[in-house]
Order: sequence, then structure tokens, then C-alpha cells
Amino acid sequence: MNITFIGGGNMARAIIGGLLDKGYAPDAIGVVELSPEARARLKRELRVRCFDSPAQAAPFGDLLVMAVKPQQMRAAAAQAAPNLSGQLVVSIAAGTRLTDLSRWLGGHRLLVRCMPNTPALIGAGVTAAYAAPEVSAAQRAHAAQVLEAVGMVLWVEDEGLLDPVTAVSGSGPAYVYYFIEAMQQAATELGLSPEQARTLSLQTFLGAARLAAASPEPVSVLRERVTSKGGTTEAALASMASDQVREAIVRAIRAASERGRQLGEELGKD
Repeated sequence: MNITFIGGGNMARAIIGGLLDKGYAPDAIGVVELSPEARARLKRELRVRCFDSPAQAAPFGDLLVMAVKPQQMRAAAAQAAPNLSGQLVVSIAAGTRLTDLSRWLGGHRLLVRCMPNTPALIGAGVTAAYAAPEVSAAQRAHAAQVLEAVGMVLWVEDEGLLDPVTAVSGSGPAYVYYFIEAMQQAATELGLSPEQARTLSLQTFLGAARLAAASPEPVSVLRERVTSKGGTTEAALASMASDQVREAIVRAIRAASERGRQLGEELGKD
């Protein structure tokens, strides 16, 4: 499978690196990147074919990945449209709806929209994806093959679900970092060194997440097992309940989902 990327930023580089690790040949991958410095780096480090415009990269091969920022998608799609010849187009731009992308691509409908998250940069991401009805099962499999280069893939059957997906997993790493920051602050205020606070907080998150992923039981059960009656964990959770931390997190994710919906409308305006 020959793949062309429009945009050579961090997420595109992560996917390309994952594909190369899985045995893809560098000359089967092309990248359109406007920055001469970025093109030189891609050639030097990944040995892929690089171009300064979509027209120069055409024909695009079997699959075209639109890996530009949402604000750049309309212009990038307009440049790519004249060179499309039946390829599956995969968009990894947040907030760009398929109806708008199809319009910018001159009515092209072989489209997949997906939302990766930043752990993809180390191959530990999760990507939710939605395929337009015109996309075949084989084409979905090709898209999954590319996206699985940086982690697991979860398909949704309603494009509207990508807004809550963005709120949960797309923005989610920031919530985790926020909680880790708070844990580190508390640890240092209680007398631990910054290094000790960082190590304890990070390893606690890593270990707890790995345990939850490996367990068939709900995370609520795992939480209850750590919470002894009258113990320290119960005191901490009671304080969080009093401060309505759970409700605040739910409200925050709802706000992120709503903002995702609004951004989709704003980006699609003519």
C-alpha cells in the first residue's frame, strides 16, 4: 500500500515512524510538507519521499492522510482535490466534519475521520475513527492498518460521537497531566522532594492504568478494593466527594465536547 501524507507534523511523523517500524518501505510513503527545514528532516530521519505541494506528490497512491491543522484543512483540501483519483482519504484534523471535507475535496466521499491522541507519539495512543457510508470494509481495514501503527483503533458508527471522543481521549491526556501536577504539588507540600513527588505520581498513574487495563473488573471495584473503611484513601475520596470533584470532571468533559461541536460548525462555515 502506497500512502501520501499532506502535512509532516508531529502526528504524521509518529504514524510514519510506526509504519516503518512495522516494515513499510520508506519509498512507499510520500509527505507533502511546506517547510524546507521540515522536509529535509523527514528525508534525513525517515528516508521518505518529500514534496512541497500536493500536485508534486500526485498520484497519491492508495491512501491519502490529511494531517494538517484544522485551520489549514480547507486550503490543503482544495490543493489536493484536482489530484484525487479514487483514493481513500483519512483526516486526522480535529473538528473537521466529513460533509465539509467532502465539499472542499470537490464531492469526494471515500473519507475516514479520526481522532488520535498524543500518546500516539510513543506508540501508545488510542484513535477513534468514523468512516463515511461509501467506504468499503477493505478500505476501513486499510485505514485501521495505518492508524494502528501508533496504538489501538476504536470505530464509531456515528460521526457525532467524535465530539465526545475528542473530549474524553483527545483532550484526556491534559486532564491526566493536570491531576499528576496536583499530586506532585501535594507531595512536595507534605515534605517530599520534587524528584520523589514526580516519581511517585507518575508510577502510581502508570501502575494503576496498567492494572485497570489488565483487569476484567470495573474500575469502581478496583477503587473499592483500595478504600479501607476508616482509612487514608476513604478520607481522601470523602474530601473529593465533598468538593464535587467527580461532578466537576463530568462538567469539564461535557464542556470540551460542546466546544468540539462548536469548532466543527465554525470551521465548516463558508
